[in-house]
Amino acid sequence: MGILEGKKLLITGVLTDSSIAFHAARLAQEEGAQIVLSSFGRQAKLTETFAKRLPKPAPVVQLDVTDADDLANLADAVREHVDHLDGVVHSIGFAPQSVMGGNFLAASWEDVATALQVSTFSYKSLATAALPLMENGGSLVGLTFDAQFAWPVYDWMGVAKAGLESANRYLARDLGPHGVRANLISAGPIRTTAAKSIPGFESMEEGWPNRAPLGWDQSTAEPAARGVVALLSDWFPKTTGEIVHVDGGVHAMGL
Repeated sequence: MGILEGKKLLITGVLTDSSIAFHAARLAQEEGAQIVLSSFGRQAKLTETFAKRLPKPAPVVQLDVTDADDLANLADAVREHVDHLDGVVHSIGFAPQSVMGGNFLAASWEDVATALQVSTFSYKSLATAALPLMENGGSLVGLTFDAQFAWPVYDWMGVAKAGLESANRYLARDLGPHGVRANLISAGPIRTTAAKSIPGFESMEEGWPNRAPLGWDQSTAEPAARGVVALLSDWFPKTTGEIVHVDGGVHAMGL
C-alpha cells in the first residue's frame, strides 16, 4: 500500500510535464491516490493533454481562481468525480512581466494587484471553495519560493510569495478546527515553464547547486513533488502552518 492509498485529491496547476504539480499528481497516483485536476480557458487543453500522460488518466474540472462563479461551483464540479477530498494542492502563480525583472519601483498597482490576487489571495479562495468537500479533514499544500530574501529579478512576485507564506499561517489557524492542515513546500529553482517566464531567471538559479550541501538539480521537480506528497499523507498529522524547504539546504547557508 502507498502512503496515499484511498486518498482523493484536487491538484491545480498541471500545465506541463516538467512542473511540480504534474510530478506530484504522478507520484500521488503511484502512492494510491485518486486525483482530480483543475484548469480553465485555453490552459484546459494543455491540462487535459498532460492528464493523459499520468499513470491513470485524470478528470479535469473548470476553475479560474479569480472567478467567483468557478469558486462557488467547484465543490459540485469535483463531486462529479469523487465524493469528498482528503487533500488539495495549490500550484498557482502569475505576475505580469512588468512587475518582475528589475521593475520593482516602476510596477503599477494594477499589475501588482493581479500578481497578489492570483498568487496569494487564491490560496485562501481555493481553500474555502474546497472546504465543503473536506468534512473529514485533510491537507492543503501550496508552493512557495523562499520569501525571506529579496531575490534578483523576482520583485513583486517575491512580495506575493511573502504574502502566501503569511496566508499559510492564518489558514493553519482557521482551518485547524476543521481538521485541515495548511503547509507549504519551498522549492529551489526548477527550470519549469513558469520559471522561464521570469525575466532574468538565470540570475536566481546561478550558483545554487554549489551552495546546496545536498546539491541541486534544476532540471527535475521530483524532490519538490515528493515533499508535496509527503505533506498530503497521514505522516504529518499534527504539522500545520509550516514551510518545508526542499532546496538542497540553501535556505540554511550563509551567503
